[in-house]
Amino acid sequence: MRLRPGRPDLRPHAGLFDVPAATGAFGVTFLGVSSLLFDDGEHALLTDGFFSRPSLLRVGLGKVAPDDARIDAALARLDLGGRLRAVLPVHTHYDHALDSAAVAQRTGADVVGGRSAANLARGAGLPADRIVVAAPGEPIALGSFTVTPLVSDHCPPDRYPGEITAPPVPPVRAGAYRCGEAWSLLVGHAGGRTALVQGSAGFVAGALEGRTADIAYLGVGQLGVLDEAYIREYWRHTVEAVGARDVVLVHWDDFFRPLDEPLRALPYAGDDLDVTLRVLGRLAADQGVGLHLPTVWRREDPWARLC
Repeated sequence: MRLRPGRPDLRPHAGLFDVPAATGAFGVTFLGVSSLLFDDGEHALLTDGFFSRPSLLRVGLGKVAPDDARIDAALARLDLGGRLRAVLPVHTHYDHALDSAAVAQRTGADVVGGRSAANLARGAGLPADRIVVAAPGEPIALGSFTVTPLVSDHCPPDRYPGEITAPPVPPVRAGAYRCGEAWSLLVGHAGGRTALVQGSAGFVAGALEGRTADIAYLGVGQLGVLDEAYIREYWRHTVEAVGARDVVLVHWDDFFRPLDEPLRALPYAGDDLDVTLRVLGRLAADQGVGLHLPTVWRREDPWARLC
């Protein structure tokens, strides 16, 4: 934890919030951190589904639990109408998986993830036939979507490493939500759209070689406090590896702030979005790749730009 006060100002980066709004049935909605709703009007899938967003004081000094009111409000606003096929936590830290099982319970969706995610779902009472333990590299059919999970890693440092071997019973300390298995998710749609969802700024060298995706939703939490060599390697083993033509950055927002308030960047004490944008901006420009920030709650279609 660094002692520098304040946080990056998003206003100088306003031009990056330019992902085209979805005009057809298909859209991706950014919901803070690495929560992304892929929805074609008939079927939908959701990464993480983290809506509770407890305060920094509660996370640091108290205990966390799913916030029923915030989860219900988010789902009401999304109006999924039974379309959600799966909730897929990219790993099981609380800022990704705290609400995954609760969202699945309310929507009839499956929880798809590693052993740790499965233990969370079992602890929440989700039926066994709605818990899918993913196998690396094995595609999973979810209606009109196909998701292929691939082994990844958490961005260093991982403050809560290890697996969740027994379900925590909330309220618990945030550290009870250990990282578990981390995933890179390759999302494909029957209409031809492909995306990489890299929820954490970690990678496994070579894990994505031979895979392709037009769009990369790239997690950048903590990336700005790492050295430039790491940032470049991260880009190489994710964006370059899959040949993405456009990159949309996620996991940059202050997740201690509720979703009904305007998003802001994480404070300098834990990250530096200005550094991230400077280094990634140079890489994107050199390689002719688009670099963007998503607008929360707005249905967007980054593939429209590629057309």
